[in-house]
Amino acid sequence: MYLTVFFAKCVLSSSLDSYFIKKGKISYPVRPFAKIFDTNILYDLLFYPLLSVVWIRYTYKSKPLELLTRSLYFSVPMSALQWFLEKKTALFQWKSWTILHTFASINFTLFTIRGLVSLLKRITQTSVEEEWNLFESKINIDLFSPGLIGSIAAIKSPHHHYEQIR
Repeated sequence: MYLTVFFAKCVLSSSLDSYFIKKGKISYPVRPFAKIFDTNILYDLLFYPLLSVVWIRYTYKSKPLELLTRSLYFSVPMSALQWFLEKKTALFQWKSWTILHTFASINFTLFTIRGLVSLLKRITQTSVEEEWNLFESKINIDLFSPGLIGSIAAIKSPHHHYEQIR
């Protein structure tokens, strides 16, 4: 599931980032492979997906209100850090972008991925339950029947030949 989260977050964050770059809201003057990618691939394809996997792990069994609170633990520091880095470095430039846009986009992607995880949990739980019901319906053996116990008792251990050889 974590690989699914990681790759889904890669696709989601790089798609949204490309969209906003093409709209002229944000730019990345300093980025790896600048001739190939218009986004910062270290952020979109490594840092942000890894952080999302940590967030999913942290909120896996959270209730809705707790989920909202825990999302603030991730989105507020990330937004503040991006605001600080935008002011003090040339890693990226906000053109018609603010800290609120960053906060909203971080929360949007976190909750989108969390929704995907909830969907995956429901699908896998349903399929596991269906397989178990199918398994139970095919096996109608009473495990404690005298015939089954007798056939198990008749099985000799792998070492029973050792006594005969001795």
